[in-house]
Amino acid sequence: MMMESATYGVQDLTEFAQRALHRVGVPASDAEVTARSLVGADQQGTASHGLLRLPLYVSAIESGGINSLPHMKWMTDTGSSALLDADGALGQVAMARAVDYAMTHTAARGVCAVAVQNSSHYGTGAFWVDQLSGAGFVAFLTSTTGPAVAPFGGGEKLFGTNPLTIGAPSSGAHSLTADMATSTGAYGKVIAARNEGTILPEGWAMDSSGQPTTDPQEAMAGALTPFGGHKGSAVSALLEAIAASLGTASFAHETEDMWNNPGSRMNTGHLLITIDSSAFTGRAHTEARVGKLQERIRESGRAGEEILAPGDPEQSRARSNEQSIPLSASTDRLLDQLAQHLNIAPVQHRSGPH
Repeated sequence: MMMESATYGVQDLTEFAQRALHRVGVPASDAEVTARSLVGADQQGTASHGLLRLPLYVSAIESGGINSLPHMKWMTDTGSSALLDADGALGQVAMARAVDYAMTHTAARGVCAVAVQNSSHYGTGAFWVDQLSGAGFVAFLTSTTGPAVAPFGGGEKLFGTNPLTIGAPSSGAHSLTADMATSTGAYGKVIAARNEGTILPEGWAMDSSGQPTTDPQEAMAGALTPFGGHKGSAVSALLEAIAASLGTASFAHETEDMWNNPGSRMNTGHLLITIDSSAFTGRAHTEARVGKLQERIRESGRAGEEILAPGDPEQSRARSNEQSIPLSASTDRLLDQLAQHLNIAPVQHRSGPH
């Protein structure tokens, strides 16, 4: 049975996450961007990438799986392409550096690619891509993860959930953004279902014997399925190939997932590719065309039927959760336990309507 949620103030949650990370040695600026990433995911309703993961990050820092004081280094830098060694950093810290590079060099060169090695989980891809598309850039972002997904027809955890995020600048209220795992469901949603005592949708996973299951615990022991059958499996394979092989990042099957062992240095690889819309027909032209496509998508339903463009659900939830966020009872409990573990003040529930 799903447990009731509790409501918190956005600023209260952000400050709590910053305190927790700072308590385990994360510098203030790094704690701030990581906290904003996690809270932003919960604001958009992507709880699988939100504060559910804060205790994992803290445990990984304490166990050595994440380096709270990384010495990141550019291994190559051509001006339009670069490889960043993140030295085991929080993925958000590594991505902040990659996005800063892309912002500067895409504007100067028209196209830019940044690969990252020796990193960890960076939160939602949309958190990063929306910053870039908001500045007029088309952005593609992908990453390796821990082993979780069986190739089409297989039964072994070989691939990661290998997320893909694509954003295009728009003249509308927000960018046209798609942010998705290439597994049928995100691994964080499996964790959330386990924590909340709920079942998974059919078709998401198989157990250790290769039989379909809706039990999240059995899914964690078995494997998730790729979205779209053989086509999704192929997309996942290619994303993992390029996110890992442009640097020295590990493939999923070469790693132990941090969820199983917080001390695991996963050597996650990311790849960010950005295109400056100003370098072609101009930013205003591109944004107007993308905005027109968004509107046509929304107008394409039958009479009275609402159709959403990519990114609309997340942006709508973010507006609704601008000041406060409902968190599941299981995440509420995890945050209380984390506060006790770190001996810091717990985040307080917000009373009254959400």
